[in-house]
Amino acid sequence: MKESKDDTSLLTGIEAASLSSSTQDTGNPIDPDSNGISKAGSRPANQRLGASVLLMIAILLTAATLRSPLTGVGSLIGEIQGTTGLSHTAAGMLTTLPLIAFAIFALAAPKLAWRFGMERILFYCMLIMTAGILVRYLPSIPALFVGTALIGSAIAVCNVLVPGLIKRDFPNRIGLMTSLYTSSMNGWAAIASGISIPLSRSAGWRGALVYWVILSAVTALAWIPQMRRSGDKGKSQRAGSYRKTGVVWRSAIAWQVTIFMGFQSIMFYVGISWLPEILQEQGLSPAKAGWMLSLMQVASMAGSFLMPLIATRTQSQKGLAAASSTLFLIGFGGVWLGSPALAPLFIMAIGLGCGTTFSLVILFFALRSRTADQAAELSGMAQSIGYLLAAVGPTLFGFIHDQSGNWAVPLATITGLSLLTILFGYAAGRKGYIGPE
Repeated sequence: MKESKDDTSLLTGIEAASLSSSTQDTGNPIDPDSNGISKAGSRPANQRLGASVLLMIAILLTAATLRSPLTGVGSLIGEIQGTTGLSHTAAGMLTTLPLIAFAIFALAAPKLAWRFGMERILFYCMLIMTAGILVRYLPSIPALFVGTALIGSAIAVCNVLVPGLIKRDFPNRIGLMTSLYTSSMNGWAAIASGISIPLSRSAGWRGALVYWVILSAVTALAWIPQMRRSGDKGKSQRAGSYRKTGVVWRSAIAWQVTIFMGFQSIMFYVGISWLPEILQEQGLSPAKAGWMLSLMQVASMAGSFLMPLIATRTQSQKGLAAASSTLFLIGFGGVWLGSPALAPLFIMAIGLGCGTTFSLVILFFALRSRTADQAAELSGMAQSIGYLLAAVGPTLFGFIHDQSGNWAVPLATITGLSLLTILFGYAAGRKGYIGPE
């Protein structure tokens, strides 16, 4: 599959993480680090290297902000409920609100980038995230939810645009950059989960969450030179137009990918929202429960780094998708029925499942489409519908707990959903395309 110059500016979200060269149409394995041609032009080598390093720093800093402001909430959920009086259902909305934002802004992000340029939009997103973190710090329950919504909207747009930037500016290193990007995202998420409880002891839960304003502000500064560098590039991007085909909404494969994305997202966001409190009820201290969430994120980081390098070299990913989803069955089933002494193993299984399935979903946007327009549509559809489906998870999980009075029923529910995730992962992983070229 060949992409035009204008197509590149329209790559949405996750599609660009693995969209590859003409080997895709032949059905041969795709090498994530071999597609595209360098567009460095005639600039001196040192200047090109310096620009690439600055852009890489901006991308990795952005990745660091895409989960850390949210995953810290899971470790502090008990303390937040204790001081605010929120029910488990209402507390689940702290994770659900960003997912609703993901669903809404997934479709809007490519148009914003086409109109204003990717670097400029990413800079504005960091400003919005910074504002959201500060609003969330205010001593008000409405401010807590408004700030969370602002953070979620910023993350939603970045989720879509950063992989497209990788595709455009690192065409010969897409696999490596995608692995570094997802690893930075999960690594900082692990740090956030682990340090939130220690920080809250000295600064309170609001203080523990507001520290992330430093990271978002620094990241905003990192995009300023990129905006200056990309002036002509932004004009070139806006010269084209996005052409919708509508084929994804009629494709069974597209719906399989979309539902798989929704289910694997439910697993992740239920995990970061409620696992610390569940583990505390099983006897772990708040600090140890927070570090268990960090362990989950570290395992996720390892899975998300390795999977793009493995899956793009196979013609069918159904076995990988089913095996990765089975880790959820082992992990959540173990937390439900297993010994608390084995909790670290169960948490690692959940984390590894989160990382590997997330990376597979990223790849499916490219591998299940024939053209860049189809891949863009599949990405927008799957992110919008998939995250909307995932938004139900944390709140429903908390609601079931409130109604049942224990964690056994919610854990049985999420274990059952793991079985569906295996089925839809297997279906989405089969070789095929969403429509004609």
